[in-house]
Amino acid sequence: MDHYDIVFIGHLGKGTIVPFNGSPFVEEAAPVLSASVAASCLKRRIAVMTKISQGEEYLLAPLKTAGVDLFIYPGRIYRYRVVFPTPNVDQRQHFRENIGEPFAVSDIPPFEPCLVHFCCIGVPESQMELMWALKDRGFRISADIQNFMLKDDGTGAVHLRDVPNKKEIVGMTDFLKLDYSEGKMMTGSDDLQGQADILAQWGNPEIIITSSEGILVRSNGKTAFAGFTNRSSEGRMGRGDTVVGSYLACRLDHSVKDSVQFAAALTSIKMESAGPFKGSLEDVIKRMNRPF
Repeated sequence: MDHYDIVFIGHLGKGTIVPFNGSPFVEEAAPVLSASVAASCLKRRIAVMTKISQGEEYLLAPLKTAGVDLFIYPGRIYRYRVVFPTPNVDQRQHFRENIGEPFAVSDIPPFEPCLVHFCCIGVPESQMELMWALKDRGFRISADIQNFMLKDDGTGAVHLRDVPNKKEIVGMTDFLKLDYSEGKMMTGSDDLQGQADILAQWGNPEIIITSSEGILVRSNGKTAFAGFTNRSSEGRMGRGDTVVGSYLACRLDHSVKDSVQFAAALTSIKMESAGPFKGSLEDVIKRMNRPF
């Protein structure tokens, strides 16, 4: 059986980004790409399960460069368009052109139990089936709540909606990633600490919440926060995925405090240019401004 520190499951993607008062551009990116490349910075054993169509193998290049092991299945990639209507990079309009084809339980390779992070993989029902199947086999489960909350309104535009089975999702995951807007809709609280406290009451041991200011993590009743230090927001797309990938990789053998500071520094560097993280471990340590 193959042994990995973290396995990331999700679709690769390609989308058009429309900046506020800027020219549209095409970005070859996806949650599974941003998260796994960020995690690889610490030289962990990282694997990705994804789907891709013939002729789109070039999308795998950043993963191969990062040394990520790949488990590839034939299928559609995710295509999207994101519009930023104001200078506030946290205000964006998301449009789906198509979603990736769902993964089946039978797709899962013979991994030894490890930590598995579910990126946004398109079909919430199939994701729940996979999550329970792996949990029953002894895997630790991490998930991004966004996949359960984004709903198509019939025009291709997607909007955040509350999740009927949110307490089941929160309670069965070992790590839960969300952002401020998602947390507010789920819990009714407009305060990061309040959101984390409520989610912990629902049974989640480690909650990772991002906002424009930084990252808040609640673990075992204690909270840690680290602010972002990016000098620009050209690479805003993929912020949350970069946070969770770098945080989980560091958290394997470091404290919550060290891990959240590491994730904030790495993600700050990533946000200064489009695409996945392209820096080095030395760059991250320098940004943290202290020995690691």
